[in-house]
Amino acid sequence: MSKFVKDMIIGEFQRRIGDCRDFLIVNPSRLDAVSSNTMRVKLRGQNISMLMIKNTLIRKALRDTGLNSVDRLLCGPSALVWGGPDIVALSKEIAKWAKQLKLLEIKGGVVDGEAVGPAEVEAISNGPSREELIGQIVTLMLSPGARLAGALLAPGGSLASQIQSIAEKEPDAPAGEAAT
Repeated sequence: MSKFVKDMIIGEFQRRIGDCRDFLIVNPSRLDAVSSNTMRVKLRGQNISMLMIKNTLIRKALRDTGLNSVDRLLCGPSALVWGGPDIVALSKEIAKWAKQLKLLEIKGGVVDGEAVGPAEVEAISNGPSREELIGQIVTLMLSPGARLAGALLAPGGSLASQIQSIAEKEPDAPAGEAAT
């Protein structure tokens, strides 16, 4: 392959990934064509891209973008997977496919520019997604206010229930003593 063609491939690859800093590296070479295409179509439907490219070209393209830490992960057949809403969703989807297709190997990945191994990818896939984290933070932020409101309303509710029980215990007024 000529240097001009390599530079074109690297440029196209860099254009595709844009400013993405989160990738997973997998080995789909042992998958049959039907399984591989099915997985790629489903991933594409979730805005996740998968690209098999020569390791030397991946190294050069990522080195140009400042991601030098992936060199140890790029040995043997490799495909780069990126996209989705966040790295957790990406990791969950690829881990799901790796469990479904036993021949798909997760080699590792890059999270915020730092290389991670397959064990870390599995740990990331078990963590909460971005939306779940935001929900947890909002819940924690609102909980002191909810506790305060409960503490302020508790004495009033207690007083109201005591008045209610006293009113229910009083005998009814005799029929002859109607309100005048």
